[in-house]
Amino acid sequence: QVQLVESGGDSVQAGGSLRLSCVASGYTSKNNYMGWFRQAPGKEREGVASINSVGGNTAYPDSVKGRFTISQDNAKNTLYLQMNSLKPEDTAMYYCAADSRNLGSAFTSLSSRRYDYWGQGTQVTVSS
Repeated sequence: QVQLVESGGDSVQAGGSLRLSCVASGYTSKNNYMGWFRQAPGKEREGVASINSVGGNTAYPDSVKGRFTISQDNAKNTLYLQMNSLKPEDTAMYYCAADSRNLGSAFTSLSSRRYDYWGQGTQVTVSS
């Protein structure tokens, strides 16, 4: 059974940085893609980063491009999200997501419909 456990969420001031981690267990597929999503109260879940585990391709929406960086350590089965220059509008619950389908070494996705596995989330709060 696949489990994704996020950590690293915290309360920070605007302009600060955080690094989120997601440890995956029971997840043996190497040909896959993973992502980070966020959801603020009353808003839809939004993809903020995606990475292909084979090709290393990444994708970001314009709202976080240049500020957020997704990476992974396959030896530790851990996915990371480095968030810099945080803004109050980044406040949300952040979720790690994974999928085991092999859609090619360049495939990434910021759509939640593309993911089968989800963590329980870690809260990020940015104050002005």
